[in-house]
Amino acid sequence: MEGLMERLERAVTRLEKMSVTMQASSGMANGGCVNGFDGGLSQCVEAFDVLLKGPVSDYLNNSQAIGSDVEKHAEMVNKALQTQRTFLKMAATHQEPAQTEFHDLLKPISDHIQEIQSFRERNRGSSFFNHLSAVSESIPALGWVAVSQKPGPYVKEMNDAATFYTNRVLKDYKETDRRHVDWVRSYLSIWTEMQAFIKQHHTTGLVWSKNGPIAPPSLFDPPKVPSAPCPPPPPPPPGPPPVFTDDDSQPQAGGAAAQHSALFAQLNQGMDITKGLKHVSDDKKTHKNSNLRSQATPTKTKSTGGVKSPKAAVQKRTPLLELEGKKWRVENFEQKHDLVIEETELKQVVYVFSCNNSTVQIKGKINSIIIDNCKKLGLVFENVVGIVEIINSKAIQLQVLGTVPTMSINKTEGCQVYLSKDSLNCDIVSAKSSEMNIMVPQGDDDYREFPVPEQFKTVWDGSKLVTEPTEIAG
Repeated sequence: MEGLMERLERAVTRLEKMSVTMQASSGMANGGCVNGFDGGLSQCVEAFDVLLKGPVSDYLNNSQAIGSDVEKHAEMVNKALQTQRTFLKMAATHQEPAQTEFHDLLKPISDHIQEIQSFRERNRGSSFFNHLSAVSESIPALGWVAVSQKPGPYVKEMNDAATFYTNRVLKDYKETDRRHVDWVRSYLSIWTEMQAFIKQHHTTGLVWSKNGPIAPPSLFDPPKVPSAPCPPPPPPPPGPPPVFTDDDSQPQAGGAAAQHSALFAQLNQGMDITKGLKHVSDDKKTHKNSNLRSQATPTKTKSTGGVKSPKAAVQKRTPLLELEGKKWRVENFEQKHDLVIEETELKQVVYVFSCNNSTVQIKGKINSIIIDNCKKLGLVFENVVGIVEIINSKAIQLQVLGTVPTMSINKTEGCQVYLSKDSLNCDIVSAKSSEMNIMVPQGDDDYREFPVPEQFKTVWDGSKLVTEPTEIAG
């Protein structure tokens, strides 16, 4: 008997060794992970490292060459990309967790995105505001790891958002400072290479490992794994038999026996079991007496409930109207209709930000005007030699008293432009906007309204695409 037991133990030992070997080889073939331990970088992480050493490294060097806020912003972007690398490495060696844990894993990346966008908001007066905006508008592309089906097109959409601001950077520095041109090229190439990376490794969404442990709830605190698996402990020996004393055994046994006897006695009555029920007359039956139904209906009492906590007061920013270098800053005004900028010069620009239900008048000739994130704003100006831009705004009214060569309306709902006789040659460019109307002067005090088309039809004429407004769009 003892010899048989020894042979069984040796056989079990050999099987355990074979199982560990098979798990190790399977883990290495699937991202290089065995029970959570990294046995080498997966192809996915290696490909991401190529992106970090290429376009991201060039972007960091070009940002350092410019310095100031651009360099600080780039350091934040680098930290966000390094965090995403950690996330991808975990996905390559772990199985997909539950939805709640997955959201916890995404939190570090989300925090980086919020930090980068907050930096732009805190530095709106920066001379590199277009650089900061290009990064802030496109950095949500790092959220592709949470996009199912088609994460690649999502990154492209974010890249297009950056292009709007990088074009401004090129316009300002293309002929004067090559460093900014290189900066634009290197930054946009990050998202171009990111799309290629996603197409190759995560075409239809983030790919998790099919083997290995479930991903932990925290990205930077991996679960503790024992150095060697220990066999389960043997089952505990059976407990001692129950000891009954004379004091408590008899009543319990007698009580249980009496209850069982009474129960079986009732069941054995058969049809006679209903003889013990009490007869209820019709006047006491609820379904036959309407008065009883009204009394039996429970009354709903209105709960007083807890006292509603007052809404947190929205923190209002300090209104600002000042000349900073060559930029007039008009910010955070509410219900203010007497804002006037008089002492203007040709090289100055006006930046109107977050002004609601207000009116701004600009006298003289200036370089350009930007209206950003405003609601119910009225703007009256005389002459602009560059461009007037309206971005992310609602219910805007503009009146040109002199001349303006170009207007740009982007991501705006409701914009009414009153042209002067001298500005009828103005070019109006619109994108992602609605409810736009151009008022053309017909007499001394009369205007005729012309809506800007919002709906278009595109056809193939045999050699190229031809786009024209539909009749519905006017």
